[in-house]
Amino acid sequence: MDFIDRLLLENRAWAQENRAYDPELFERLSAGQSPRVLWIGCADSRVPAEQICNAEPGELFVHRNIANVVAEGDSSRSVLEYAIEVLQVEHIVVCGHHRCGGIQAALSPQQTGLPHVDRHLEPIRQLRDAHVDTLHPLAERDRVTMLSELNVRAQIELLARLPLIKKAHEEQRGPTLHGMMYALESGQLRELVRWPPGSAHSFMASSAMALSE
Repeated sequence: MDFIDRLLLENRAWAQENRAYDPELFERLSAGQSPRVLWIGCADSRVPAEQICNAEPGELFVHRNIANVVAEGDSSRSVLEYAIEVLQVEHIVVCGHHRCGGIQAALSPQQTGLPHVDRHLEPIRQLRDAHVDTLHPLAERDRVTMLSELNVRAQIELLARLPLIKKAHEEQRGPTLHGMMYALESGQLRELVRWPPGSAHSFMASSAMALSE
């Protein structure tokens, strides 16, 4: 069977199964959305946000790109603006993962030869250079994991500085920021950092802990 034909067949089976379980599901979804979480994740096909969180349709507002970067030049900022100002999400998750190809590319001294990809990865390369003393002694796989974690932390810090996020907090409507890592080997999520600083796991405390490890 052609792969696209299989996707269409699987979609029909999925829709029928969901209608049998919850006959009003699609009617509710067609009326609008009110997700509590904006998920900023990697575009890697092995890290599908809804599936790894066992989330139902309508629960996550998802934006994915290579290596989960909150980039100025792609659609990240429009997604953020809509999620905060219109959907008024309560949480923003930035999720990295083990063995990330984008992180591996950023660790390489050579460019990928793909101009859009190289431009997108430049902030991670700058992060790599800023933490070279931490990264250099590590084995290759550990180096990828560490830079992935540093990247997640950096994205949370970037988000916390954005006027859009500051304004929302001044108006006491959140959102709380969460930095997470997904382990491909186990299928499990781990929270690295949480902001604002007064919460249980602030990114400032967690970042200091990570750099001392």
